[in-house]
Amino acid sequence: MAKKTIMLVCSAGMSTSLLVTKMQKAAEERGVEADIFAVSASEADQHLESKPVDVLLLGPQVRFMKAQFEKKLASKGIPLDVINMTDYGMMNGAKVLEQAESLMDA
Repeated sequence: MAKKTIMLVCSAGMSTSLLVTKMQKAAEERGVEADIFAVSASEADQHLESKPVDVLLLGPQVRFMKAQFEKKLASKGIPLDVINMTDYGMMNGAKVLEQAESLMDA
């Protein structure tokens, strides 16, 4: 499987960076090649312009932005969802990675 790029978007990019680390560890353990990174909502647009992204996950604290991201991503065909609040709160990298993979496979 080709390397997948997973972008997480949250309000400031801080809390999500811990989740990125846990997701990378889960990906490594499962032999999944993934480029996983987090950006703040204000930086998301420039990252979408400069880097091909396979899936975009929103942190629960920015779920209100989902409709605006859906509009931006519609033409690009990038799947989008809000990270499950429980998985986010528990920093469950394996579960969030599974969520990203199921969106890419859909």
